[in-house]
Order: sequence, then C-alpha cells, then structure tokens
Amino acid sequence: MKKIGLIGGTGPESTLMYYRELNRRIDALTGQKQMPEIVIESVDFRKMWRMVEERRYEELSGYLAQKAENLKNAGAEVISMTAATTHIVYDEVCRKSGVPLVSIPKAVTDEAVAQGIKKVGLLGTIFTMEQAYMKTDLINAGIEVFVPDEEDRKLVAMRILTELELGTVRESTLLEFQNIIKKMQQEHGIEAVILGCTELPLLLNPDNCPVLCLDSVEIHLNDLIRRVTLPLL
Repeated sequence: MKKIGLIGGTGPESTLMYYRELNRRIDALTGQKQMPEIVIESVDFRKMWRMVEERRYEELSGYLAQKAENLKNAGAEVISMTAATTHIVYDEVCRKSGVPLVSIPKAVTDEAVAQGIKKVGLLGTIFTMEQAYMKTDLINAGIEVFVPDEEDRKLVAMRILTELELGTVRESTLLEFQNIIKKMQQEHGIEAVILGCTELPLLLNPDNCPVLCLDSVEIHLNDLIRRVTLPLL
C-alpha cells in the first residue's frame, strides 16, 4: 500500500476528517488486514489564510510547495492538500515542488461527468465561489457552474470562516444554506450542488441537501483511496 501525505491544518477540522476516514475506510476495505501509513504536514492556518486574503499567491505557493516536498522526503507516494481553497495555487505548488498532487477539482469534475450532470451550483469560501480554480475543469467538461448572488456568497463565506472552520454547526446556518441552494435551483435549474469547501460536509449531507449533493471531501477521499489501494484490489 502506498504511503499517504496530507498537507493539513487548512483547517484543522477537515484534516481530522481526512485522517479518520482514510484509516477507517481502508481498514474496512482490506478486511481489517491493513491500515494506511499517513504523514501530515500541518500548516499555520492563520498564516496561510492571510496569504489567501491578501492574494500573496507566490508566497502561498512556495509555502505549500515546501510542505509537499517535506511529505515526499518523508516517503509519501500519494500526496494531497486537504482544502479546496488552497487549489487556487495548485498548478504552482505542483510545479515548484515537483510533486503531482491529487486534485480536488479534477476528482469532482470526473464524478459530475460520470453522473451526467449539466448544471451545478458551487458553495465554498469566497475565493472558491468567485475565482476560476474550482470551475475550470467543470466548464471544460461542458458543465455550467452557478454560484449564489453576492449577498449570499458573503453569507456562505462568513459562516464557513467563523463557524465551520472552528467545528461549530448551527441549525440556523443549515436553514440559510438550504434556502440559498433552493434559490439557485429555482433561478438556474441546478441539478446538484458542489460542497466546494472541506468543512461544508459538517453541515450539509445527502439527507438534508435540497438537490443532489456532490461532497468534494467524499469524492476526493474515494480518489485517494483508489490511488493508495489499487495494487491491492
């Protein structure tokens, strides 16, 4: 089984989820015969987020590339970031580190194509919703991507940063998000919504989402597990 390397801390809650689920699922998949070796290189979330907010992308890509190199030097063979927002510098991180990271946007696009989806909504941090990095692969695959209006985008981004990143889940926030998704369905005819932030599954899931829920964490986990265990199966 290949050794996994995770760039974690972006934020801590999603890193915990990745670590727990990779162990639990691979253990079950191998009939409790094997569990993965996982190396985590954790970033300073506050430091990283300031780089994102101030659009210091060259500095950010260098910071994350060093983390990827550290993981490679620690023997990791399948390496990934554990946040969608950091994919804003995905290409630069891969180039600087020489490490082909497993991409969240690419995994999500492959799943949307496999399900025959033509119109999707996208929720995430303000950067994920407003910039191209989470949309480009989808658009190139012929899928239309819609985001909430400006007021709703600000609300979604604020709830992620001040609640979900800290592990806080509120029923009132769930209702707000459900209404935003319903609005996109009514206005744009979306068939599914992408949970484009790795903390969003703390709040939304297939049971409470008004449309088909494309959980980027779930999809990404499945891709990582396939890459790690493929020689064994």
